Amino acid sequence: MGLIRFAVYPAARMTDWTEVQRGYLTGADGRIFPTRIELKDNVVGCRRTSNESCKFHVAWDVAGFGRLILNTTSLPEREAPYVLAVELARGKLVQVRNQAGMWELAGMTLPAAYRPEVAAAHKFFSRAASSQDTPETATELANEALAHTCQAAEILSHAYARQALTGRQQRYPHLSTSLGCGVNSLLTGPQSDLFCAAFNAVALPIRWTSIEQQEGEYNWQLIDEQMAWAEHQRLVVRGGPLIDLGPNGLPPWLAPWENDLFNLQSFVCDFVETAIARYSGRIRWWEVAARLNTGGALTLNEESRLSLVARVLEVARQVDEEAQLIVRVDQPWGEYQARGQHRLSPLQLIDALLRSGVGLAGINLEIAVGYLPSGTPNRDLLEYSRMIDQWSLLGVPIFLTLAIPSSVTHDADSPLDLEVDPRSGRGAIGDAEQAAWIDRYLPLLLAKPAVAGVDWCHFSDADRHDFPHAGLLNADGTPKPALASLLQFRHHPPRSL
Repeated sequence: MGLIRFAVYPAARMTDWTEVQRGYLTGADGRIFPTRIELKDNVVGCRRTSNESCKFHVAWDVAGFGRLILNTTSLPEREAPYVLAVELARGKLVQVRNQAGMWELAGMTLPAAYRPEVAAAHKFFSRAASSQDTPETATELANEALAHTCQAAEILSHAYARQALTGRQQRYPHLSTSLGCGVNSLLTGPQSDLFCAAFNAVALPIRWTSIEQQEGEYNWQLIDEQMAWAEHQRLVVRGGPLIDLGPNGLPPWLAPWENDLFNLQSFVCDFVETAIARYSGRIRWWEVAARLNTGGALTLNEESRLSLVARVLEVARQVDEEAQLIVRVDQPWGEYQARGQHRLSPLQLIDALLRSGVGLAGINLEIAVGYLPSGTPNRDLLEYSRMIDQWSLLGVPIFLTLAIPSSVTHDADSPLDLEVDPRSGRGAIGDAEQAAWIDRYLPLLLAKPAVAGVDWCHFSDADRHDFPHAGLLNADGTPKPALASLLQFRHHPPRSL
């Protein structure tokens, strides 16, 4: 096994850095290696099966930005450990300069505020790189370089979002990107009015586990009522996910069939056929499957999940030829692959479905910031831009489902064993920070031409959900500041914000 090592200064940093255990290595082509992290004193050892050069990705404190996922440049193995802060600063600076060059070649005007920050980052980095014989000093200088580089990335990303949105709005008076939200109960009165003021689309959670809790016994009452409400409000409706391949996502009564893929497919396809036929012509977008990439339902392996979803898509297409079929991908950066339990990256899985010709019309990327273990760590705007650009290479519309917590209180009633990471943002997690995340990230997401829709995970904290405390209403029905942010986006073009 290959081993690459990084020295951390000061050594005291190691005592409050649990995220280091979730660090991982990637190859030059971006694939994630199964990675084993070994800690000894102030040295982080990273083992993988290959000896080729690699990048190390890990959460690191950056002044003014909290703990961000950063990465080094591609590094070869060597006897002496690398100074981690210096290599992270080098990696971020290269990333920002490359992105600026690409956007400038594409016609973007670089903002004036960008260049002084990059110049300062270069100054501190050059001093850090030449001071590695005194690694404590090199680390301090590298941290200064990182602060300036991340600020440059922030300025650059905001400028890209403004210019891209301006260009799109000059060509099209109204953005075609839908803005929606999930609902787990029937909205009435003021809550219905608030929802319709903020959103033009709704995601109805047509979940198998809720509708057919006992084999052969269906309960469609709530979905029927929600469907009638959505049609009355003239909202664009997306239904699903019909099957959830994550933990606890399938009805428990299916367990006896988990090793019989043929009969399991029959049960799954029967439910999908029943659901789509019931609302055929009323629901245009169907989210057929969720968490295909990470799995966890029953004992289905990667190959079984892929085969099952391909078959389900075929059946759905036969039931409603006009339906637009999408699947949901969680953890779209693919960091879960570092555990060594997955052979294919999320991109490779979706590419396999597209190449099979089953009629996949889009992808829904689930981004749950700050939730463990099934969420995504904190990343900056530039990382989001790069991730969406990578997924857009598949050539199908992208939908985004967002979940950001407004509290770190553990929810014992959560259907999944999720834990909120209080270091997922710039500071403490709360109502104001949830709204600030929307203000900061949503313009960039809307600016991407490949993004066809952005949905918030669920509307109210009064409803049980995979991501507790991520609703836009408190459990008592009072609106959070995040809802006001979304109302602002709905009624004022992002260009003017």
